[in-house]
Formats: sequence, structure tokens, C-alpha cells
Amino acid sequence: MLVVCCTSGYNPPLMIVTLIIFFAIFVQSASGFGLALVSMPLLVSVIGVGTATPLVALVGITAELFLLRRYWEALNFTAVKRLSIASIIGIPLGVYVLRTVDGRIITAILGVVVTGYALYALFGPHLPQLRQPGWAYGFGFVGGILSGAYNTSGPPVIIYGTCRRWEPAAFKGNLQAYFFINSLFTLSAHALSGNFTAVVWQNYLWALPGIGVGLLLGRWVDGRIPPEKFRQGVLVLLVLLGIRLIVG
Repeated sequence: MLVVCCTSGYNPPLMIVTLIIFFAIFVQSASGFGLALVSMPLLVSVIGVGTATPLVALVGITAELFLLRRYWEALNFTAVKRLSIASIIGIPLGVYVLRTVDGRIITAILGVVVTGYALYALFGPHLPQLRQPGWAYGFGFVGGILSGAYNTSGPPVIIYGTCRRWEPAAFKGNLQAYFFINSLFTLSAHALSGNFTAVVWQNYLWALPGIGVGLLLGRWVDGRIPPEKFRQGVLVLLVLLGIRLIVG
């Protein structure tokens, strides 16, 4: 009886959620990417994908409100208009997938997305240049689906920006503009689907200290560690996390 009760009533320490969010926000603040890619694989193994996805959506918009002050002058909403329109269409489909598809399948697909993007970013294959802006609709739609299901809309948008040959200075501003718009509609879709449960809000409250400390420490570290080495270390970690999700 004791074994059955402990197994069925097991609730991982909420402090683990705080630590995971701290680490993910630290990576995001220090390198400009990685919040969802780092936090989702770790949170899925602790609280499950159904709770992790709306939780990271809340954490993401909270962090972005602070990061907007940092990148406001570089934001270019016009450059990501097509991406955002298509993403808004794809987000409800991703939320629907989250609610209806077996969690093990969703987790394995998340592992493929995380591993695939990390390997792409590590080895940096030369991608063809996309001269037609209409390609944005396809990449944005896929990003919307990934956002609704996993909060990982970044990989297709980053690949699109690379193929469009965005300048480094514009890249970060364009991404932040896209992520801000995308986060607002992802939050709305989760709210309409009833995904913000009491458990999600409880975990969010525990995540707040991690957000604050992660933002401060990440900003302090930014520029003090060689950016390329820091980025490569994060990408290697993502490969390991993604493989872990795929195999089990």
C-alpha cells in the first residue's frame, strides 16, 4: 500500500522547476537563444509535456518583457510580418496536437527537433539563399505548430533568417520581434484551450525566482565568456538532451 501511494502521489520538488528555469533563462540572456530548447527537454522529464508547454509559454513572455527593453531599438516587426501571420495560423494546430496526441510521441518528436537544430547549428551547413519573401509563410507556419506544441518556434525561423542572409545586427532584433508576437498568440491559444491549470500556475510561481536570477546573471556573463565557446557548449548540451528524449 505504501509503495502504491508513494508512486501514484509522487510530486517532484518544485525547486527543480526553479533551477531548470534559472538555467534556461541564464542561457537565453547570455547568448540570445535557448529558453525553450533548454527548458523543455528538462521540464518534460520532471512535470510532463502537458504542463511544461504552457508553463514555458508563461515564462517566455515574462522574460521577453524584460528583454524587450534591451533590444527595443533593434526590433523590426515589418521584417517578420509574414512569419508572424503564418505562425499565428499554426499555433492552434500545435496546441491541438498537444492535447490529443500521446505524450510519448510528442516527447520523441521534441527530441528530434532539439537534436536536429543543435546539430545544424553546430556544423553550420551552407544553406541556399531564399530570394522570395513568400518562403516566410511556410517557415512561419511550421514555427507556429512547434510553438503551440513545444514552445520551440525558433529553429525554422532561424533557418529562414539564415537563408534570407539577415545581417547579424538585424538577426537578433528580428527574432525578438517574432518571438514577442508569437508568445502573445501562443499564450492566448493555451488560455482558450484551458491549459493554464492550477498546477501550471503553481509551477510558474516557483519559476519566478529562477527568471529573475537567470536574467541578472546572464546579463552579467554576457561578454565575459567567449560567445562562440558558450554557444557551442549549449549546443552540445542540446544534442544530449534531445537524444535522451528520443530514446526514452
